[in-house]
Amino acid sequence: MLGKRIRHLGRYRDVAAVLVRHGFGLVVEELGLSQLLSLPIRLFREREEPDPKSVGERVRRVIEELGPTFIKIGQIASTRPDVIPAGVIKELEHLQDRVPSFSFAEVKTIIKEELGADIGEIFLEFEESPLAAASIGQVHRAVLLSGEEVAVKVQRPQISGVIQTDLEILLDLAALAEHRLSWAEQYKVTEMAGEFARSLRAELDYTIEGRNAEKISRQVADDPRIHIPQIFWEHTTKKVLIMEYVEGLKLSCLEELEEQGYNRKSIAETLAKTILQQILIEGFFHADPHPGNILVLPGGIIALIDFGMVGRLSPDMKQHFASLVIALMKQKTEDMIRAIFQMGLVPDDVKLPILRKDVDDLREKYLGVPLSQIHLGEAVNELFAVAFRHCILIPADLTLLGKAILTLEGIVAKLDPELSILDIAKPFGLKLLRERYRPVNVLNKAWANINEYGGILLELPHQMKDLLRTMLQGRTRLEISVRELDSFLRKLDRISNQLSFSIVLLSFSIVMTGLIIASSLGNKPVIFWKIPAMEAGFVVAALMFLWLLFSIFRSGRF
Repeated sequence: MLGKRIRHLGRYRDVAAVLVRHGFGLVVEELGLSQLLSLPIRLFREREEPDPKSVGERVRRVIEELGPTFIKIGQIASTRPDVIPAGVIKELEHLQDRVPSFSFAEVKTIIKEELGADIGEIFLEFEESPLAAASIGQVHRAVLLSGEEVAVKVQRPQISGVIQTDLEILLDLAALAEHRLSWAEQYKVTEMAGEFARSLRAELDYTIEGRNAEKISRQVADDPRIHIPQIFWEHTTKKVLIMEYVEGLKLSCLEELEEQGYNRKSIAETLAKTILQQILIEGFFHADPHPGNILVLPGGIIALIDFGMVGRLSPDMKQHFASLVIALMKQKTEDMIRAIFQMGLVPDDVKLPILRKDVDDLREKYLGVPLSQIHLGEAVNELFAVAFRHCILIPADLTLLGKAILTLEGIVAKLDPELSILDIAKPFGLKLLRERYRPVNVLNKAWANINEYGGILLELPHQMKDLLRTMLQGRTRLEISVRELDSFLRKLDRISNQLSFSIVLLSFSIVMTGLIIASSLGNKPVIFWKIPAMEAGFVVAALMFLWLLFSIFRSGRF
């Protein structure tokens, strides 16, 4: 780790300086970066007046100033209301990739390196000006030699190295925070940073995005109302993605949709059912369905694009989320708490009465509100916020789900304000619950449990035999872990020392008593090495007694 810090010393200094500039100097000091990087003291004294901006706004400004890697991490982090406060989440949602496009000469070089041929050998036409530019890459419109109109996504030069460096620094800072700050350890900041890093590294590989698009394309293959762009694999690599060019109206263009005669209610319902089908039935969904990633084609067909961010739900997670939806509709506190426990990693010291009160407060917020007026995404994210307050860690894919539903509801509300996502989700949730209790599925689950526990029982005799052999050979070691054991042992040690001292004092007193009796009977003082034993003994006894009293008073246990 030290080698990485030395290698990236300049970037560490940049990060620390930006943090200090936006009022996070205390964080830099607590992480030990001020001493580690030998930062000048003046950096911490430049801002004498408190910054009037909110913490969330200052965090956003830090991220924007640190560049593409941190912007992408911030965008990913905005999907985690279970571990990041709502005020910060709100600011992170405003993060934008404000980066200039790179030159056409660099585009040609990258395509030549990746595809092994010049642009003219692959494309009949290639527009030099990009359609869009972002922090990781940019998109150009082109036409293949075969005549297909395509969108060409090209990764920004050297961006992979920049991101890898920043991710190493981010992971190092997370480890430092977890080592030095109790709250960081409590929320497993290192694990969270690793999760963000994995998501960002996946976005650097365009073949992953291509596979995501094909998987969702197979899900909707039988639905003529949904279109997913085709991927041209013969010209696709990690840094170049070539897909079918799709031209249509963005969902944000409401007036144009109206002018061209599209049925907004139908589009809203189709989109909602498609995304909920992906989430609750398929367990693999488009995690960023904002208006820029959804187009309306002639005939009212909906096209989904940009599959860099997707979510995955295991069968168990789908069932737990369905249980949560049903509990929200029935407004049952215990069922909601049970669903949260099933979905999240619950700490041992969770205060259940306070958690129940928080969930009750949330339930009362929606008490008596018609289902059509309850926003599912908002309610789910509020539950995740409750989980955050109680240090319950929700899996990342579930928070992506909450974010996706919240985004979907925002789109649907503009297209058709009367449409309720909860009403559309209800049949999917009931279908999942029926699937769970179907006799065949119950038997399969029971059989799986029998196999698992049967295997454990079959291994038990062998394990008992090994344990007995180890015990007979005297190699068994018993380890007991007791909370606050060190403090307990220190107290026990102090008590035993005081008890030993008292016994010694008592023994000395008995000896002195014997000497007094002997002196009385012999009518002459007892002398040791020309020292009167009686006088010396009294002095020693007095000192020991005073020391014992002092020890008792000092311990506060008189």
